[in-house]
Amino acid sequence: MSLRPILIHPDPRLKKVATPVAEVTDDIRRLADDMLETMYDAPGIGLAAPQVGVMDRVLVMDCVKDPEATPDPMVLINPEIVEVSEAMNVYEEGCLSIPEQYAEVERPAEVSVKWLGLDGKTHSEHFDGLWATCVQHEIDHLNGKLFIDYLKPLKRQMITRKMVKLKRELARA
Repeated sequence: MSLRPILIHPDPRLKKVATPVAEVTDDIRRLADDMLETMYDAPGIGLAAPQVGVMDRVLVMDCVKDPEATPDPMVLINPEIVEVSEAMNVYEEGCLSIPEQYAEVERPAEVSVKWLGLDGKTHSEHFDGLWATCVQHEIDHLNGKLFIDYLKPLKRQMITRKMVKLKRELARA
């Protein structure tokens, strides 16, 4: 396992639709391990492959925030939302590709998702609460969409300008 650099917005790869994974290979398993290590190190609760520059439909997440609780890492390959609740939920979202920027985003409160697991089998689960928000946020990444795309243009532009400045500062360091 190794840490991978996380792309910072604006980066054209973050706006591209990721490619479906044809089969679960050792490379995909290695990618998933690296992504989990990178996510935990960041620290974050979700990470999509495009955020580490890999244009495959793979995401990892673990919404267990309690340090005393057992981690519950999940790897979803080719995830697909199959059902959404009518009830909505507002959550203050952040993103590892948009560091230290947060905004309230409204999404369905519950979703049912199906995906391919590392075992090569189809899995499905019903998510609610933070897990529902996280899985939708990460699937958005696979579709080239960022949480700031839900914001009003002025707020989105302000955050983008901050990220451009941050990238300049990081390049100089």
